[in-house]
Amino acid sequence: MHQGKGILTTRQRRLAWLGFLLAAIQAPVSAKLVADSSWLFSLCVALMVATVIIADDAARRQPAEARPRD
Repeated sequence: MHQGKGILTTRQRRLAWLGFLLAAIQAPVSAKLVADSSWLFSLCVALMVATVIIADDAARRQPAEARPRD
């Protein structure tokens, strides 16, 4: 079975994972250090990046024939 191509390149995927990990780590650290709720922004960014990574995984798992043609 031939796997489909994702929406991200390999380099973009690695950078997305790095961004996700940094934002996910920064959220609890800033929640401890800052009195206001600005840490929620880091959490939202991490969730948005995770959504892109999940969409890329779904596109990669589809067979190439099942995807619509451009």
